Amino acid sequence: MSANPAADVVLEPIYVIEATYAPDAAETRAPVRPQHLARLARLRDEGIVIEAGGFADVSKSLILVRVASEDEALAIARDDVYMKQGVWVEVRAKPFGRVVRPAELR
Repeated sequence: MSANPAADVVLEPIYVIEATYAPDAAETRAPVRPQHLARLARLRDEGIVIEAGGFADVSKSLILVRVASEDEALAIARDDVYMKQGVWVEVRAKPFGRVVRPAELR
């Protein structure tokens, strides 16, 4: 990441996971959704997940994570019940500079 843009702003290096839903995900996710959401909540409590959610059209999910590498981000997605049960069919991860105030860093 580049230098800080301003004295009161920091670019936190994180990863954005993009997960593509299967065409039938609206139906197949229901049985495993509680397990998926509980895991995301736990990872959020641990400070790994910053934000997570899916598009209303059930096309993709985005998960913002604090990890050191793309491989770690992909491992989080691949270990998810949605990936294991075929609710997601593809995952990608990209580095992202999250704009925060220094006091917001964990």
